[in-house]
Amino acid sequence: MPAATKLISTEMPSEEESQPDAFEGLVERLNRQSVTKHFEAYVDVPWDDPEFRIDPADPRWELSPDDALGATAWYQALPQADRSRLGLDSVASKMKIGLEFESVLKRGLLEFATTLPNGSPEFRYAYHEVIEEAHHSLMFQEFVNRSGFDAQGLSPIDQIGARFIVTLGRRFPPLFFVFVLGGEDPIDYVQRRELRSGRTIHPLLERIMRIHVTEEARHLSFARHYLKRTVPALGPVRRAELAIGAPLVLATMAQMMLRPSRQLVRRYAIPDLVIKEAFIDNAQHHAEALASMAKLRRLWTELRLMSGPYGLLWKKLGLWPDGTPEEPRPGTTA
Repeated sequence: MPAATKLISTEMPSEEESQPDAFEGLVERLNRQSVTKHFEAYVDVPWDDPEFRIDPADPRWELSPDDALGATAWYQALPQADRSRLGLDSVASKMKIGLEFESVLKRGLLEFATTLPNGSPEFRYAYHEVIEEAHHSLMFQEFVNRSGFDAQGLSPIDQIGARFIVTLGRRFPPLFFVFVLGGEDPIDYVQRRELRSGRTIHPLLERIMRIHVTEEARHLSFARHYLKRTVPALGPVRRAELAIGAPLVLATMAQMMLRPSRQLVRRYAIPDLVIKEAFIDNAQHHAEALASMAKLRRLWTELRLMSGPYGLLWKKLGLWPDGTPEEPRPGTTA
């Protein structure tokens, strides 16, 4: 069949599992999958198919009642065309932020690759991921271009922070891969939930999301298993840096990925009270945000980085549900 109509499985791909001593075998499998199951932005998305055309008034762009902002009376009282435009603009905004996040990720991966010896399977994997993320960024930017909205990405302050994150790929890879998980896990959770919802999704958005979750399953698997392999060997100072740095990174990433951008709030004059209702005083939104980081909490518990003040920091930043984080007893895992 033509490449532009390559089938994408409707089943959600799961992350590869591996035992710590089988890490190299896992990386070899991920490398093979990057060769046999990969997608290209301008081959596997039929951008000019009439069914994929973007119409800002299309009701399929409306925020669902399950969305924190979409559930508010303010949003539901908007005219239908305005609800659709805001929904499309919201998607474009998230894609612009996503591609700038992936720019940081790609640069950090290249820094990480410089630390690896000849013959390392992780070197090949890092370059596979850079290539895949480049195609994701091309998809996201093409969507933004065709949306008709001038979506902005990271703020100037966030761009300064991004330069620091890039250097972590070389200076402190474990904290860099926490950044990777902090950016990818929440959006992966949201996209999988949307694809499983049974809700009618615009075919262009559905195609992009299915490509994204298929390849991100590999990226998330590598990051998680890299941390499982490397963190136990860290000294006490580095472990403390990681235990403190991780929740600070995750709190920032969760806000960035799950809330509307400042640009979107200004453009649609979303009242402060509506933002408060949807995202600050909304128990359901907090529950969803916590659910999107459940895998990260399990990993951090398994790595025994939740004891004492470290666990309290997670709670203070709103990253832990009710109850005090506790590390597993010896011989158990999360």
